[in-house]
Amino acid sequence: MTLRVLSVLTFLAGAAVLWVALVILGEAPGSAPEARHLRAMKKRLAVPEAYTPYTLADFQALPHGIALEHRARRERTAVSFEGWNQRMMMAGDGDAHLELVASPRAPGGRDTVYVTAEITPPFRRDAASGATGAWRYDRLLALFRPNHGGQTPWEQGPARVRVSGWLLYDWQYDHVPTSWSLQNAAPRATGWEIHPVTRIERWDERAAAWIEVPR
Repeated sequence: MTLRVLSVLTFLAGAAVLWVALVILGEAPGSAPEARHLRAMKKRLAVPEAYTPYTLADFQALPHGIALEHRARRERTAVSFEGWNQRMMMAGDGDAHLELVASPRAPGGRDTVYVTAEITPPFRRDAASGATGAWRYDRLLALFRPNHGGQTPWEQGPARVRVSGWLLYDWQYDHVPTSWSLQNAAPRATGWEIHPVTRIERWDERAAAWIEVPR
């Protein structure tokens, strides 16, 4: 009898955890419109025809607490950001998480305010075969040479890159950084991010040109 009760309680606990996870992901029945919209935007597969260049200041100027209907209009914009990858990590949902900064960190310097970009699993797979392609994690590490993310720091420091994709508002992470954090820490600049990333380029010093990294 005790084992049966424990089994039932374990099942109910697991079901509750699954339900909470689905609610957070916007995939549970009855999820809020904001959560469902966010999930749909993260799952986009279309590749934009053109990108609007955005700077760190452009991201910081985007509105906070924006209503869903106005948010959806802005999210039809595809943007590009030129800079350096300060940190890279794999998120629990399979996204490769990038923290992009406007200038490279000097040796011994601290991390700084960043813009988030996410490379989703569909874009990390080969477009033709569906297998893990050139955008797999180990190759991205060698491409970006982030300050954080590999087993050891890269001698050359982060590579200069241009990351492009759809503009997305992740309201769950939209907090305005304080003046103190901007001067002494490395906060996320805004809830606005590039998600999903659809194009990656790296600056070639010899050619003095941007070279696209194929998937």
